[in-house]
Amino acid sequence: MSDSPAIALRHPSLDLPGVSHGFFTRQGGVSDGIYASLNGGNGSGDNPDHVRENRGRMAEILGVPRERFITCYQVHSPNVVVVTEPWTRENAPKVDAMVTRQRNLAIAVATADCGPVLFADSEARVVGAAHAGWKGAFTGVLEATIAAMVGLGARRENITAVLGPMISRSAYEVGPEFVERFVASEPDNRRFFTPSPRDGHAMFDLPSYIGMRMSKAGIGRFEDIGLCTYEDEERFYSYRRVTHRKEPDYGRLLHGIALVDA
Repeated sequence: MSDSPAIALRHPSLDLPGVSHGFFTRQGGVSDGIYASLNGGNGSGDNPDHVRENRGRMAEILGVPRERFITCYQVHSPNVVVVTEPWTRENAPKVDAMVTRQRNLAIAVATADCGPVLFADSEARVVGAAHAGWKGAFTGVLEATIAAMVGLGARRENITAVLGPMISRSAYEVGPEFVERFVASEPDNRRFFTPSPRDGHAMFDLPSYIGMRMSKAGIGRFEDIGLCTYEDEERFYSYRRVTHRKEPDYGRLLHGIALVDA
């Protein structure tokens, strides 16, 4: 166990008045073993008390009460919910993005290779968080998040979004049917794939694909933190790394954003 504070990565683009954010690493928590140490995954096999304490530490870093730090039940969908009040784990909606204009309420998404995207319009006082794996990105979760923010009063050109740590192209091998799905949807998507050492397979650049979708969405600013979860075991959990090693389970990284008193 660790008594050190939870470690959150921040991006200067989201250091906005009245906005608190953090892409949490796996460091600074109380979990041990394969979950060491800041595992925030309710769906993992970790000790629930450890997960609860880890999430509490994240809430404190973001400057919100522990009971006002929430996550959703992620299902790799394009679905988004407007959050007006905190919910319990048992009542968490099955969505992959959340937006809110409530103060002192942190919304967070969980990842272990997928892309976490945090959004903010500090002028309109609206924030969002999206879990963008390949399926969510492909089916429109990012655009849905932006539309929901606009529905709360945000202006598209004032929205800043940052993509946090996720799996990079060098670690993301996919099969031919995967490539075919993307190219059939849009022939230009072929540029996100490069040959794999394994015959018939390809390496997929999901961060760049997400960046393309965000660029077409027309928001004011998009940034990629540019860190790979697979390659940096000291700081990040990785589902694919665990799969390759045939380990029994894995921790989850959380990434949150909140409106706080400026």
